[in-house]
Amino acid sequence: MLKYVYQCINCGKSYEKEGVFYQCPSCSEENSKNNPPKGVLKTIYNYRKIKRNTDSNLFDKLYHNSFIDLLPVNSVNNFPFLKVGNTPLYKVEFSENNSQTMQLYLKDDSQNPTFSFKDRASYLVSAWAKEHNIDTIIAASTGNAGSSLAGICASQKQKAIIFVPASAPKAKLTQIVMYGAKIIPVNGSYDDAFDLSLEATKEYGYYNRNTAFNPFTIEGKKTVSFELFQQLNYKIPNRIFVPVGDGVIISGVYKGFEDLLELKIIDKMPTIIAVQAFNSSNIIRNLTKENFESQPSKTLADSIAVDIPRNYYMAKQYLHKYNGESILVTDDEILLASKYLTGHYGIFAEPAAAASFAGFFKFQYENSNMDNTKNVVLLTGSGLKDLNSVQEIINIPEAVKPDIANLKNIFED
Repeated sequence: MLKYVYQCINCGKSYEKEGVFYQCPSCSEENSKNNPPKGVLKTIYNYRKIKRNTDSNLFDKLYHNSFIDLLPVNSVNNFPFLKVGNTPLYKVEFSENNSQTMQLYLKDDSQNPTFSFKDRASYLVSAWAKEHNIDTIIAASTGNAGSSLAGICASQKQKAIIFVPASAPKAKLTQIVMYGAKIIPVNGSYDDAFDLSLEATKEYGYYNRNTAFNPFTIEGKKTVSFELFQQLNYKIPNRIFVPVGDGVIISGVYKGFEDLLELKIIDKMPTIIAVQAFNSSNIIRNLTKENFESQPSKTLADSIAVDIPRNYYMAKQYLHKYNGESILVTDDEILLASKYLTGHYGIFAEPAAAASFAGFFKFQYENSNMDNTKNVVLLTGSGLKDLNSVQEIINIPEAVKPDIANLKNIFED
């Protein structure tokens, strides 16, 4: 018996499969180019067995064993040597709110090896590939997932092939190339790059890391929930603000806490708030609709600019099942949030990451009573990945002559 089975979020069918397995064969036949895939799989573990094999302190045992019982790999020796996860959780002061008892925490996942949250998924996918003697992995990306896979694969002596929209930020493309991956710029959108990578998977048989297409991307990202629980002294926060594009990160956050619920380590789900850019909100705008309708995405937050969210149905299910909330923010609000994070806390977040803080900022402004609550903002990537987006809100002064008189004019002005 395998340690896990796959369960289709659409038809509910379970699969006990060894080897490479991506989506529900039945439901994936219904997929069309203009709609999110229906056959995304959830990874389900034998929770009874995990509980039965532990006398006490279940979470501590899972934590000290790198949560191997709740991951689809069998040995920690297959993980890359790079340090992924266990990123800092900063408790910070927030003076804009009149509440004296509200607590704000910033989970800074830009401290991962390639400076983004995507390392959590790449880390697990790479380990699974190594365990199954797979040496080449491909992915489509707007930049972060690609640079993440490229860096992780470099550390594992694996080959990475990355499909990216040609318009992706140069800093992210530079990372991919420097890590030694094969980069394939696509003259089109992220969705075009995604679809082309799937065709390449079928044609050449390479292992595909694509978000949601590979169910282990969700499993990798869920580890942030285990960390938050441990870092908050074995308590869950009241709210977690999560930037949303494809819907995989928010599904991963839900899945981690859902695992803890299944094991009765926690007794309720925190309120998880999906934050999307106003002009790239194809998950939030469809939450109350029966049939998905896509609108073209246009936002400076490129990492969450998605026309066809690949994990739409799972994210929607989670938000409905656990009474999640949602909030839309404008690009101007995202830029202001980025500037606030940098100027007040010394954390330079890329626009997609700053979107979650913009969501928190807007939420606390619209909700007067936040006393005695713990609020976590998930920051998913470094601002150094996209310097162009903040140029309009910064001003670099002209150079001065090396003369002390010029300094006096500046300092005394």
